[in-house]
Amino acid sequence: MSATVETGTRPLPALGPNRRLKLPKQAERTLGNGLTVIAVRRSAIPLVELRLWMPFGRTHLARGGMLAQTLLSGTETHTATQLAAELQKVGGGLSAGIDPDRLMLSGAGLVTGLDRMLELLADVLTGATYPADWVETERDRLVDRIQVAQSQPAHLARTALLKRIYGRHPYAVQTPEPDQVRAVKPPVLRRLHAERVHPAGAVLVLVGDVQPERALDAAERALSGWTGEGQPAELPPAPPLEPGPLLLVDRPGSVQSSLRIALPAVPRTHPDHAALQLANLVFGGYFSSRWVENIREDKGYTYGPHSLVEHSVAGSVLVAAAEVATEVTAPALLETMYELGRLAALPPKPDELEQARQYALGTLQLGASTQAGLASLTSAYAGNGLRLDFLAEHAARLAAATVDDVAAAAARYLAPALAVTVVLGDAERVADSLATLTPVRTEST
Repeated sequence: MSATVETGTRPLPALGPNRRLKLPKQAERTLGNGLTVIAVRRSAIPLVELRLWMPFGRTHLARGGMLAQTLLSGTETHTATQLAAELQKVGGGLSAGIDPDRLMLSGAGLVTGLDRMLELLADVLTGATYPADWVETERDRLVDRIQVAQSQPAHLARTALLKRIYGRHPYAVQTPEPDQVRAVKPPVLRRLHAERVHPAGAVLVLVGDVQPERALDAAERALSGWTGEGQPAELPPAPPLEPGPLLLVDRPGSVQSSLRIALPAVPRTHPDHAALQLANLVFGGYFSSRWVENIREDKGYTYGPHSLVEHSVAGSVLVAAAEVATEVTAPALLETMYELGRLAALPPKPDELEQARQYALGTLQLGASTQAGLASLTSAYAGNGLRLDFLAEHAARLAAATVDDVAAAAARYLAPALAVTVVLGDAERVADSLATLTPVRTEST
């Protein structure tokens, strides 16, 4: 004889109250050479995260990309192999990257090896040699990556959107052409290093199981001798968005279309920032958003639509992106504009707003909960003239934003009439249907 067990749906427990955001102990010092050092104590594990943010400004794209690619290829006292081995001895490593705003050196290592890691960092900053053999190898690798990227729809759509948004601004083109990279030689990199890799305006962030003042002392011992004649490079403000005809970039034979929509946004310091962040979440900024529910869950047009506010030094913009099957390109765009218009015209429901608020506050806590996350957040804020105190201020604004605040932000920034729209796809198959929705201008890839 068997027993019968009744099953049913159990309601999820209510979310607990939001924890108060606690800021860690920190200290800051500006060295005599102009370098700002910020040290933050996060004692979870015996490691320290390092982020060095240097304003790089406008330069030849290929040269800047190659400099980041080869910055760690050797110094006057260490080959690239020796440099990596010395870092490994202290459980550490360094990597370099570049974007339109900055040159960034990132790394991590054992707390006990912080002094040595900073010494090696100083060696790179003051004595990078850009040896010809390494430059040639890394040049070929960068060319390969660019060529692969240029065959990918997401990259092509992003490239078209940036040109459409920024026009003549330096942000408009962010990937060099392979032939430009092939032309870069070691003497050019050495000159560029001397001109642009300098402490003026740079920010070093150290986060980990450290006493902040001692970490500042270590940084000053290692890096006070880093000097340079250059001045911080400044970017012009980003131009305002100019709505106009939909830009259709023809990719013959494509089985899907890449939708990209740009809308105006505000910097982190703007009074509307928190309300706009919440409005974006309600629209398409996370999995429970209206846009995802509409074109993914309900209609099955796409797998992962997403929108986010992109913050750069020269300006901010909200970008929405989705990959859809060619045959539903126009319907997907129609539903996207419908969701933008609905949010811009009608306030979100209180439960929608509360869910988005919980998500925003939760991800804020998560982002600051690890050493690596806190280091990257601190560095990003510092690059925009902010400090960690802004975290608590922003959390308070998110918690206080009302339905009316979010509705006003949506009407101000998410109205479809403000959108810049780019579609990458097979023009022969999608142009006519798109033209029934909006004026279309077509160009080739």
